[in-house]
Amino acid sequence: MRALFITSNRLGDAVLSTAVLARMLDEHPQAQVTVACGPVAAALFAGAPQVERVIPWRKEKAGRHWLRLWSEVAGTRWDRVVDMRGSALAWTLLAGERRIYRTARGDGHRLEQMAASLGLDLPLMPRLWIGEADRRRAQDILGDDPRPLLAVAPTANWPPKAWPAERFAELVARLTAQDGPLPDARVLVAGGPGERELAAPVLAAVPADRLIDLVDRAPLMALAAVFARCRLVVANDSGLMHLSAASGAPTLGLFGPSKDAHYAPAGAVTAWVRTTESAEALLARSAEVGREPGALMCGLSVADVGAAARRLLADKG
Repeated sequence: MRALFITSNRLGDAVLSTAVLARMLDEHPQAQVTVACGPVAAALFAGAPQVERVIPWRKEKAGRHWLRLWSEVAGTRWDRVVDMRGSALAWTLLAGERRIYRTARGDGHRLEQMAASLGLDLPLMPRLWIGEADRRRAQDILGDDPRPLLAVAPTANWPPKAWPAERFAELVARLTAQDGPLPDARVLVAGGPGERELAAPVLAAVPADRLIDLVDRAPLMALAAVFARCRLVVANDSGLMHLSAASGAPTLGLFGPSKDAHYAPAGAVTAWVRTTESAEALLARSAEVGREPGALMCGLSVADVGAAARRLLADKG
């Protein structure tokens, strides 16, 4: 079977979509798959078995990106086209079968919505294909230090959606204190391109001998391999939160102006905590705050996040 899999430009949505690709690969072990996705997500699929080509494509004005993608794939007769973007492209291609995901109304998790829209059985869980080179890179980054690892991802694609940096710093101090659950842990601070300013207060607050700075300093799948070795990852609702959860790391997601019902972290050991205000109420104030970091996450206290982190560590055992 020759299949085309079209997925998101955004990292978080692309991570969730790996659940659909994984199901297809499991059911069709002889399939040859081409994946089209955003450049930031391309590494997710490069190591997947049966994926013979990854087409990274950027969103362009006036929908020109769709024309560029069409020119890449229109010359092939596909046995199956799976379109996670809900576009009309699949209907313009020669295809034996078309499965098109359209976001449903309601509060179901995106994975549940994907399963319902595409006719797939639950459970549906994201999967990462972490290669040996990625694990070696993670080992190079972490070394053989026996101290436990706490990771935080204090950034987000929209700054008001990020928990205030000073609260991340206080949380780290509490969790790694001598009477905390991870005494003297090394602290990994993760972030993507252009996010160093948002992460800077957290980086500055961690003692240099315990800091691992991975803000735009590690390839995506090497970062996933690093997350997999952490005792706990605390992250804003972001692509890195979903990457961590899919890696198998115990992952605590922080929510405010986005719906935890839709985007709660999906993985083996996960939890989430949100602000006292609803996502709808916070979004109604979004015009007032502009791009002020942390502006819509102030209703989430360090005490509440710390308690959730302790529960997650206890649940993991």
